[in-house]
Amino acid sequence: MAYDPNANSYRTAQSGYAASGAAALDAGLRAYMLHVYNWMSSGLVLTGLVAFGIAHTSLMNAFYPLRQMADGSYANVPSGLAYISIFAPLAFVMVLSFGVNKLSTTAAQALFWAFCAAMGASLTNIFLIYTQTSITEVFFITAGTFAGTSLYGYATKRDLTSMGSFLMMGLIGILIAMVVNIFLHSPAVAFAVSILGVLIFTGLTAYDTQRIKTTYLQYGSSYGVEMAGKRSVYDALTLYLNFINLFMFLLQLFGQRNSR
Repeated sequence: MAYDPNANSYRTAQSGYAASGAAALDAGLRAYMLHVYNWMSSGLVLTGLVAFGIAHTSLMNAFYPLRQMADGSYANVPSGLAYISIFAPLAFVMVLSFGVNKLSTTAAQALFWAFCAAMGASLTNIFLIYTQTSITEVFFITAGTFAGTSLYGYATKRDLTSMGSFLMMGLIGILIAMVVNIFLHSPAVAFAVSILGVLIFTGLTAYDTQRIKTTYLQYGSSYGVEMAGKRSVYDALTLYLNFINLFMFLLQLFGQRNSR
């Protein structure tokens, strides 16, 4: 067979183009993930500032006013505003989740900030239940756990897809158990739910991180600036919710309660 220098040059060029394309995609992935983590961390900062600000100012009286109970004692009870703040984040999540393709980038970003602020208002009561020191300690425990698990989900070669459906079934299970325990008031059930909640949201952090990475590798090259902006907000919301839920379950396990 005759040697064809042109064919060899063509293969070399194609190989170079492929390597260049892969490098560009990898650089794009790193930039996209950084954008997602920046959105998530900024949202957590806003949530913390809102929760702390309400809890340590006179606004707390509007959310949890001090009232006299039937036995003559005094306690902070939730007002109508507190109940609105508790359920408001759910409305924001639904709008962001179902409207990600219809919303503009600016609208999606605005809704994300509004959601994080509403979540902060809904978490204000943790300062009534737990000491500020234990809240801080558990936050850093959560941050370390989240960072390690998310890094695993990003770096692992193992396919975590099958784990996702299992974790979602577990999530539905603990939601049902939490509703049932509203009537049972069982400390044992609450403890078991907290343990399972930590395991489930730790797993979901790894799963969602890998899903975000895989989705970008498959479709990221077709993202325009507008779609990439919206997708990064939605993906940040997913990781944000994993962090918040992991934090709350860890707080139930390790948080030191205020003395009455």
